[in-house]
Amino acid sequence: MMDKVVASAAEAVADIGDGKSLAVGGFGMVGVPTVLIDALIAQGATDLETISNNLGVDGFGLGKLLEAGRIRRTIGSYVGNNKEFARQYFAGEIELELAPQGTLAERLRAGGAGIPAFYTPAGVGTLIAEGGLPWRYGPGGEVLVESPAKEVREFDGVQYVLEAALTPDYALVHAWKGDRHGNLVYRSSARNFNPACAAAGRITIAQVEHLVEPGEIDPDAVHTPGIHVQRVVHVPDVEKPVEFRTVKENKA
Repeated sequence: MMDKVVASAAEAVADIGDGKSLAVGGFGMVGVPTVLIDALIAQGATDLETISNNLGVDGFGLGKLLEAGRIRRTIGSYVGNNKEFARQYFAGEIELELAPQGTLAERLRAGGAGIPAFYTPAGVGTLIAEGGLPWRYGPGGEVLVESPAKEVREFDGVQYVLEAALTPDYALVHAWKGDRHGNLVYRSSARNFNPACAAAGRITIAQVEHLVEPGEIDPDAVHTPGIHVQRVVHVPDVEKPVEFRTVKENKA
């Protein structure tokens, strides 16, 4: 079907089952598909594995899915600004695979491009390559699951570690504008991880602030082509809070 618009976020996420893996766009509180996340919470799927830069903040975005106890495992780069995330990790309630931020982005990009793995110098000589990072703790603080060692090879005198691509079952992304064919445009910093997630997911669901008809988006302006997107949901009044507000001191 060329018209990929579905009536509601609830309909868009209805078939996401227990245990599925999800790539979720966003960086901090910017470009997060909050409406789709809220619909997933209401839908009830659990034992999920998420792939995202971070797990949102307490009470927002993926932080809400985390608080509901619905995430079994996560792959990400940043664990700050979320006290519940830290509590669950050290209590052994969630498994965490840390990845350098650039590596995480490239693992998603590679998945979308059909590349199974790639070599990168990031992480060589550290536990990223050598293994031993605590993925899951036990209730007593003991390490139950450690990261495995990865293949390291030398090219032109430089060491590189082999990283596997990511191809999650679903991707949830937020776009500023989208058409009925699934072509997406992101706005400014909200672009972040959204394009990589959209390409990597086997089924990609996009929430869009502005829904337009096919042909209204200049082809040169498209960031994610519709071939990567299976479902589109119109969310004209989506909440977009400011994570850190900085104002100039008034010295008057």
